[in-house]
Amino acid sequence: MSTRSIRSPARVALRLACLCLAAVALSACTRGMGDLPQRVEEVKARKGPPIEPIPVMKTFETFEYTAQSLRDPFSPSLDDEGVNAQGPRPDMNRPREALELFPLDSLDMVGTLGMGSKDTTGLVKDPDGVIHRVRPNNYLGQNYGRITGIFDDRIELVELVPNGVGGWIERPASIALESK
Repeated sequence: MSTRSIRSPARVALRLACLCLAAVALSACTRGMGDLPQRVEEVKARKGPPIEPIPVMKTFETFEYTAQSLRDPFSPSLDDEGVNAQGPRPDMNRPREALELFPLDSLDMVGTLGMGSKDTTGLVKDPDGVIHRVRPNNYLGQNYGRITGIFDDRIELVELVPNGVGGWIERPASIALESK
């Protein structure tokens, strides 16, 4: 006898067992289908939870805007424009000076050069530690601050700040000598 013939009956038996097992498994799937239509009808017959009613739509009263011909409250009035045109304005065409890049409160006066004459020069230190020489009519700070006077203990200037209605107002300011 050959090896092949010995395995052949075992293979046939194994195949037969698999076929029987598959037939039993398939027959078990179809057994419980008889009560399915009845179960579906029971579920359909149940009452569901109550549905909330649709909210009532609010009716809004129409409004007709009739103030098109009146002045826009967000733009300056003609009176304000007339006042602003006569008031001070910064010169936007002049070249900006080095100390106008820094806020005024970040600049420190560290001394003066000269002896009480009109030629007194102020010494101002910027936030980077660089010391600059300034004279009257030079500009400091970010609000168009023009130097009006240099004294031993302070530098006085006039800043131009927006007034909130499209114009500018002058505001006095000063930088005191840094005391250490």
